[in-house]
Amino acid sequence: MKYIFRKVSLIILALTLFIGSPDVTTSLSFAFEKPLRTESAEVSAINGFLTLILYGARFLDDIETVVIFDIEGDQYYFEPFAPDFDYKIKRGMQAKEALAEVQKFVSFHHAFWRSQLSRILDPNGNIIGYELRPLYNNFVYGRSDVMDVYYWLKEGGKIKVTIRLVPEIERAIRSPGGDGWGGRDGGS
Repeated sequence: MKYIFRKVSLIILALTLFIGSPDVTTSLSFAFEKPLRTESAEVSAINGFLTLILYGARFLDDIETVVIFDIEGDQYYFEPFAPDFDYKIKRGMQAKEALAEVQKFVSFHHAFWRSQLSRILDPNGNIIGYELRPLYNNFVYGRSDVMDVYYWLKEGGKIKVTIRLVPEIERAIRSPGGDGWGGRDGGS
């Protein structure tokens, strides 16, 4: 009995120290954090001045491509969680001019089907930006939407943007010896 009590006491002490650590509580809070919501939007809703974040389109077969419209003059700013060479930023663009440019940007790929516009909402449901992503022909990749894009609210109005291919698409394209769907690191 004395042995069991000692073991339980050590476990409780270890858990208390572990959970009380600042590094652990920070990483645990991230694990419970929810990304901002996105909803379908109409092109007519976009107006005013925008900062464009043009992510991807780095090579001829790059399907990891998306545009983020950051509404200028609000308290938020978007920052992709990616190296600087993966995206370009264009500031002070009028909505009409921006829309013409981004449609060309997302539609360059041979498997492009159509684009999808979404609005990005803050925790109170206010629109803080928009996202335009390409959808591809289903028969090429097995699905039309090939990306996971998430928006994470950070301190000071920063919105961290994580962009990646859906895992099964990523594996098929980048796996050695895989068919590669005719692009990236595999394929013939």
